[in-house]
Amino acid sequence: MSKGWESKGAEEQQAEAERRAESTSGQTPEAVRAEVARVEAERRRRVQSLELQRERVLSERTSNAHRRSALELALATIERELEQLGWSIKV
Repeated sequence: MSKGWESKGAEEQQAEAERRAESTSGQTPEAVRAEVARVEAERRRRVQSLELQRERVLSERTSNAHRRSALELALATIERELEQLGWSIKV
């Protein structure tokens, strides 16, 4: 299942990178680009991880109503985090 603190960490990293990029009057353009690339790579890794979690949840089958509701909640949480990262369902 997805952990809320992980998405908050990713959001904080992105916000920190943006703050650094905004206050980089003394940094070279290459350093700014490298920081933006690092943040984007981290975002892609997080999206990939969430996509794998989503696939695992979707693949689980159960007749237990309690377990099914837990899976539905997990799926909703994962998809919400993915949307926050700019992801959309790929058909």
